[in-house]
Amino acid sequence: MAHYLVTGAAGFIAHRVIELLLEQGNAVLGVDNLNDAYDVRLKEYRLKRLQRYPSFTFLRGDIGDPHQVQDIFSNLPPDGWQAVINLAARAGVRQSLTDPWVYYQTNLTGTLNLLEACRKVGIKKFILASTSSVYGSNAPLPTPESASSDYPLQPYAASKKAAEVLCYSYHALYGLDISVLRYFTVYGPAGRPDMVMFRFIQWLMEGKTVRIFGNGEQTRGFTHLEDIAQGTLAALKPLGYEIINLGGHETVSINQLLTMFEKLTGQRAKVEYLPPHPADMSANWADVGKAQRLLNWKPTVTLQEGLQDLVNWYLQERQWASQVNTT
Repeated sequence: MAHYLVTGAAGFIAHRVIELLLEQGNAVLGVDNLNDAYDVRLKEYRLKRLQRYPSFTFLRGDIGDPHQVQDIFSNLPPDGWQAVINLAARAGVRQSLTDPWVYYQTNLTGTLNLLEACRKVGIKKFILASTSSVYGSNAPLPTPESASSDYPLQPYAASKKAAEVLCYSYHALYGLDISVLRYFTVYGPAGRPDMVMFRFIQWLMEGKTVRIFGNGEQTRGFTHLEDIAQGTLAALKPLGYEIINLGGHETVSINQLLTMFEKLTGQRAKVEYLPPHPADMSANWADVGKAQRLLNWKPTVTLQEGLQDLVNWYLQERQWASQVNTT
């Protein structure tokens, strides 16, 4: 049985990554500080799903605190962890303008604390969750990993770019095998309530006004959670140091996305268009050729399938999901 440490365990992406690891017969120590960056009921829902597995252990802790990371690593199994998968993050481009300090504490200092701990105990494999937001506003479409990431638009993206560079330093100096995964607009059941997918389904089903920043013609390459989780596990193989895009194969405008939701739910949206937000990118679309070459990975869940999956989940959990704050 292989053992893994996964941070951000109650988070949207991490909880599915952990489920897959557990289903494969592995043991996982999951760490999360259960902060209130968004409605904690979502985190409790995900964590409850994981606690059904006897080979899952949960530890409440904050990777931004070096003393707590030391405590986390005191739980190291006799043969060590096969890898540390760092999915703990303060995410969201707009919120990072309000409190950039907490973003750096988790995304950069937290990564540093984990890298140092891995160096000290001899753990060689490390995965860092990064973001397509590092590409900024002028990236070629579809965007390859070789595109410039020197001009991030928000503190969130800047903190992730800094963590990527720090990871390279630890690879170069200490030989850590590090896979940096740049995720592109992930969605699915129990997703973050500040993301457009959760907002649209809730606002439509509950008869609320749908708010769209800009004219709605901005585009996104949405990626289903299942594809992202599978790609993350594929990146556990030895790679040296690699930055790899994981993104969807379909792009759609926000207006088109809303129309798709209307058809799936049978609800007609009341739309309010607001001025564009300066932290938002006008488009993103992943070139995933590198993921195909190195990981034998490509996205398989179509947008239509993924949206239906999300609608089904929301209807099943509507009693409490309808009360989640999406403002």
